[in-house]
Amino acid sequence: MSRLNIIPSVELAPAAAQPLLEAVHKQLGSVPNLFRVVANSPAALQGYLDLNGALAKDSLGAKTHERIAIAIAEVNGCDYCLSAHAYLGKNLAKLDDAEITANRNGASNEIKADAAVRFAVKVVRERGHVSDADIAAVKTAGFDDAQVIEIVLQAVLNILTNYVNEVAKTAIDFPVINTRKAA
Repeated sequence: MSRLNIIPSVELAPAAAQPLLEAVHKQLGSVPNLFRVVANSPAALQGYLDLNGALAKDSLGAKTHERIAIAIAEVNGCDYCLSAHAYLGKNLAKLDDAEITANRNGASNEIKADAAVRFAVKVVRERGHVSDADIAAVKTAGFDDAQVIEIVLQAVLNILTNYVNEVAKTAIDFPVINTRKAA
């Protein structure tokens, strides 16, 4: 059971959140519970949507976004985000089961993506205190400075949703996948 209010409908959301939730519904065809929880604060919802929208235009692509999201959800022990991103990864980004398993393990079966996922996991586990060797490894795999920043921001965006969902204990509205729980 959720510890914070899951707004039951767009019409019952705070007025400033209503157009934002309508836009989510238009884009996704539904309004997942994450958005319904964050909509308790229209300012927080706007901030999340703005960052998410900006990063959707980065050069990493949807597959790598989902790979990172899956890996970070596993690191942080967020069942909601793992369930959501495994579903989105499989159905929208077309990741196969083997790739999703690799992502849950902090890796990828695709060579370049593997460097991105491993770096994102390192950023989260080390709370940003990565080494020169970590930067060199991701750059050697073919990522430039802008993409390194994009990987970091993708990781941080997922920390944001992991933490919101863990604080709220958001009811999962995707096929449930349980994490192995954060260490």
